[in-house]
Amino acid sequence: MNNQEMQIQLFKNQKIRSIWNPQKQDYYYSVVDVVRILTESENPRLYWGKLKQRLREEESQLLNFCQQLKMEAEDGKMRLTDVLDTEGVFRLIQSIPSKKAEPFKEWLAKVGKERLEEMANPSKAFERVYQDYKRKGYSDKWINLRLKSIESRREITDEWQRCGITKNKDYAILTDEMLSTWSGMKTKEYKKYKDLDKKENLKDNMTKIELALDSIAELTATELSKQKNPYGLSENKTIARAGGEVAYNTRKDIENKLGRSVVTPENAKSLNALPINQNKKMIK
Repeated sequence: MNNQEMQIQLFKNQKIRSIWNPQKQDYYYSVVDVVRILTESENPRLYWGKLKQRLREEESQLLNFCQQLKMEAEDGKMRLTDVLDTEGVFRLIQSIPSKKAEPFKEWLAKVGKERLEEMANPSKAFERVYQDYKRKGYSDKWINLRLKSIESRREITDEWQRCGITKNKDYAILTDEMLSTWSGMKTKEYKKYKDLDKKENLKDNMTKIELALDSIAELTATELSKQKNPYGLSENKTIARAGGEVAYNTRKDIENKLGRSVVTPENAKSLNALPINQNKKMIK
């Protein structure tokens, strides 16, 4: 499951980190995140540590469900995290007295059902994402580009996996190779340029032109990879760089016509995509 991306689920606007397991057809949820919501504890890690010790003393079967997967922590680094599948979370709920128990059980069942429906009909997944962005205030044109960028990202990561990429850090290296080639900045630098924190998604803060350029890089790299069949990090870096070069040349053509840079420090708080800033001009 190394290539499976972490997803953020929302329970009443509270974030829960999760990873989909295609073999089990189920999510793994961060235990600490679930504990934080159920207990409203200011230190859910400590709460979970004490609960885990009690469960161990009681020889509870719940711990048999507990695994560890790498998830992005608050500091932006990938760290091993205790996780439970849906059945395990239901067992966890039984061990924690909480007024949120029943609403949380209903939410768990709904999330799992929606995921299976989306797998049977992928258009439902896009509709869900569309509505999520719509609620955040993004424009229809921006959302359509963002959905296309999600698809191009999925295609390039699938291709990297086919070509021997299995480690999370290698996915990040290849992403930076492609991004820096067309934009001049790696992910961390680009986020800093846009005044984003570690948790904020870079693509969610790109302009329509930036999103289009990033997709051009990914789609080009995907097609080149299918032709060249690279294997391992070094060969895939060459392909990623080539995809970035195509996007860079496209960027230069656009900038020559516009007379300004299209790589901008603007973020979601100031993008034209948001209705509250429809009349704000892009920074040159």
